[in-house]
Amino acid sequence: MSVFVLRRLLTLLATLVGASVIIFLVLDALPGNAAQMLMGADASTDAVRALTVKLGLDQPLAVRYLQWIKGLLVGDLGNSYVYGTPVAALIAERLVLTIPLAIMAMTITVTLALSAGIYTAANHNKIGDVGVMSLTQVGIALPNFWFAILLVLLFSVRLQWLSAGGFAGWEDGVWLGIKSLLLPAISLAVVQAAILARVTRSAVLEVLREDFVRTARAKGLGKREVLWSHVLRNAMIPVMTVMGLQFANLLAGTIVIENVFYLPGLGRLIFQSIANRDLIVVRNCVMLLAAMVVIVNFVVDVLYAFIDPRIKVHDL
Repeated sequence: MSVFVLRRLLTLLATLVGASVIIFLVLDALPGNAAQMLMGADASTDAVRALTVKLGLDQPLAVRYLQWIKGLLVGDLGNSYVYGTPVAALIAERLVLTIPLAIMAMTITVTLALSAGIYTAANHNKIGDVGVMSLTQVGIALPNFWFAILLVLLFSVRLQWLSAGGFAGWEDGVWLGIKSLLLPAISLAVVQAAILARVTRSAVLEVLREDFVRTARAKGLGKREVLWSHVLRNAMIPVMTVMGLQFANLLAGTIVIENVFYLPGLGRLIFQSIANRDLIVVRNCVMLLAAMVVIVNFVVDVLYAFIDPRIKVHDL
C-alpha cells in the first residue's frame, strides 16, 4: 500500500506540474493586454508600457512562469491587477461560499444517486425501475443553468420559499447560509445524480449476477442483507470512479451557477476576472480548481484498495 500511495503521489505531482504549464501557456496566449485594459482605450502608449513593466508583463515567458511557481510554493500568489489586493485573500474570501456549495451539491448527488441506483437494481425491469430510469434520462438532458432558472421561478417567484439569488452570509446564521445555497446546490446536483444513478444501477446489476451472490442467497441470507452487505461494496469501484470525475464537473458548474444566482463565490470571481483581464487571479483560481480535482481523484484511487481487497497495488 505504501508503494502504491507513493506512486500515486508522484503521479499527482506530475499532473499538477503539467496542469500549471498548460494553464500558464493558455492564459498567456489570450489576446489583449492587462495593462491596456486597466489604463483604458484612451491611455497613451508610454503609460501602458510603464504599467506593463510595473506588473512584470514585459519579462520573458519562462521567467514569469518560474516566478509564479515560486509564489505558489511559498503561498504568495501576487496582487490582483484590478482589485489591488492579494490574490490569496480574494480566493480565501470566495472559498467560504464555493466549498460549502460543492459539498452540499456532492452530498445531494450521492444521496439521490445511490438511493435511485440501488432501488432500480433491486427492482430490475419492474415499474419502479422503468419510472426512475426515465426520470434520470430527463435529468441527463437538462442543462443545469436552465434547471436553475426553473427552480427560481418555482421556489422563489411563485412559492416565495427561497431567495432568488445572493448569499446571506454565514455571520447571519448557518441556516440562512444553507438556504441561500440550497437552490444552487440542487441545480448542480440533479444532472450529476442522474448520471451516477445509472452507473450505480449498472454496477449493482453486474454484481448481482456473480456466483458469490447466488451462494449467499443459497445460505439463506435475505435479499436486503445480500444487497447491503455483499453487493454494494463490490459495486462501488466504478461508482467511486464516476464520483471523482463528477467532482470536477461540479467545480466547473459553479462558474455558471454562481452567476445565475449572483453568488460571490470562486466561480463568479473567475468570470469577473476574465472579463477584466485580471489574468493573475484567473491563473491562480484555475490552478486551485485543478489541484482540488487531482487531489480528489488521488483520494478515490487510494480508497479503491480499502473498498475492494481483491485489488492489488500493481493493478492500480
